[in-house]
Amino acid sequence: QVQLVESGGGLVQAGGSLRLSCAASGTGFSINAMGWHRQAPGKQRELVATITAGGSTNYADAAKGRFTISRDNAKNTVYLQMNSLKPEDTGVYYCNRYSITTPANWAIVSWGQGTQVTVSS
Repeated sequence: QVQLVESGGGLVQAGGSLRLSCAASGTGFSINAMGWHRQAPGKQRELVATITAGGSTNYADAAKGRFTISRDNAKNTVYLQMNSLKPEDTGVYYCNRYSITTPANWAIVSWGQGTQVTVSS
């Protein structure tokens, strides 16, 4: 069973930056696609970014040009670098692990506990 632990959240002013980390325990990290989601108060959880085992990335429109997802397989860690933060980026950020059975079938198989990001105006 792979466990995911996020860190790096906090309070930052608009325009600032944060770097989130997600450390995975267990084996098999390097073969899994990983992702970040976020959930703002009163809203549904939404996808922020994904990264495949090979390093291919994909971003939600709200994250494009400001956020960068990366991974270090030697450290079993995935990162989310967030720049030019806006108040609307406020929420709980969750790391997740995917199981991919076909290119069109990505199933989330585990979640971290989340880390709070608050962006003040």
